[in-house]
Amino acid sequence: MLKNNTGNKIPSINFKIQKNHQWVDLSTEDIFNNKTVVVFALPGAYTPTCSSSHLPRYNELAPVLKANGVDEVVCISVNDTFVMNEWRKDQEAENVLMIPDGSGEFTKAMGMLVNKDELGFGNRSWRYSMLVKDGTIEKMFIEPEVEGDPFEVSDADTMLQYINKNADIPETATMFSRKGCPHCERAITLLNQQGIYVEQIELDQHITSRSLRAVSGKSSTPQVFIGGKYIGGADELEEYLS
Repeated sequence: MLKNNTGNKIPSINFKIQKNHQWVDLSTEDIFNNKTVVVFALPGAYTPTCSSSHLPRYNELAPVLKANGVDEVVCISVNDTFVMNEWRKDQEAENVLMIPDGSGEFTKAMGMLVNKDELGFGNRSWRYSMLVKDGTIEKMFIEPEVEGDPFEVSDADTMLQYINKNADIPETATMFSRKGCPHCERAITLLNQQGIYVEQIELDQHITSRSLRAVSGKSSTPQVFIGGKYIGGADELEEYLS
């Protein structure tokens, strides 16, 4: 049985991290004392669900969580600091503090260390999330103890719903762009002014204007999509936002 630590204090642990090519000790007291912190823990960096859903959505919603009283969003995994740092870069997860629990000491103290020898992983963390206030766990969302890697309750949207069910979630946008395109820069400025999170897909030798024509019917840049709806170029975007 996995341990639900709701109401308990966070275990006192020191994490070994690499910062600016120097070894630094970061304690749980440094992370949690006098702060409201959202934590999500997962089986491993670069693994499918963790990379495609768990980390990206927390990174995307981190500004919304912080606007609703959260000071820090933390990801913990039984990986070393070099792996966690590279994963953060690869995922462009600039809004998340990556904590390496390389020896599994924190995860074991939380009662969340599980054996995944059948996958060649060894001991890893079960997937869960928690809201921690001044070092005390207010709420835990623990994935059901079933076979495989369930991902049902520890997601960012569930956590945000718990913190504030009426939270305003900004729209998300995807924009096809070209390097040096002034209209693309104008579109980015317009989206940023509206607080709309935008992900750019830059045309290059791998993503060509052929793909752009296939999805938008046009080859000029930018071409903007918001919330699954095709908007158009910078002029159409300006009109849409007005």
